[in-house]
Amino acid sequence: MFNDISSPARYLATRRSGKPRDMIAPGPDADQLANILQTAARTPDHGKLFPWRFVIVPHEARTALAGLITGAYRAEKPQAARLEIEAMETFARQAPALVIVLSSPRTASHIPVWEQELSAGAVCMNLLHAVHAHGFVGKWLTGWAAYSEAVRDSFGAAPERIAGFFFIGSPTKNELEERPRPEMGNIVSTWLG
Repeated sequence: MFNDISSPARYLATRRSGKPRDMIAPGPDADQLANILQTAARTPDHGKLFPWRFVIVPHEARTALAGLITGAYRAEKPQAARLEIEAMETFARQAPALVIVLSSPRTASHIPVWEQELSAGAVCMNLLHAVHAHGFVGKWLTGWAAYSEAVRDSFGAAPERIAGFFFIGSPTKNELEERPRPEMGNIVSTWLG
C-alpha cells in the first residue's frame, strides 16, 4: 500500500531507514518490487547510459549468498574471529527482500565516470524513496561485502562495483527513530560573486 503522498514535502521528510535485522514480513511482492525498481530507475542519467543495474536476491538464494560472503571473508581474513564470521553469515539473511545495486559505468562513453557514479547514487536514493512510497522500510548498506571483489565478481565484473545492499521489509515499530540531522547553517551558504 502506498504511503500518503498528498503532501510531497511531508512524504520526503518522513522517510527513514530501518535496521534490516528488525524488518519483518511482509516485504514487497514481485509486482510491488518491479514497480519499486521501475520508479528507482527514473533518475538523472546524463547520456541515457543507465550506468547501474539491479540484482534481486530471492529468499531461496539467501543461504547461497550468505555462504558466498562468508567464504570470501574467510579467504581474505583467515584469522577472523567467531563474531566476525557470524556477522557475515547473518548479513544476507536479514529482511524479507534484498536488492543489490551495481554501479556499471560505461567507460567507453564520453560522459565522465564521476557523473555515471553520481547517477548510480541517485538510483539508490530513488530506490529508498520508492520503497517508502510503497509503505515499506528500506536500508542501504555497504560494509565489507560491498568492497569485496570476490563478492562483486558473483554479480558482475570490473569496472562494476557494488553500490549497496538494499534490505526491504516492514518495520517492527510504527515510528522509526530519527537520527541526528545537520544544522542547516553548517551546510548551506550563499555565493554572492
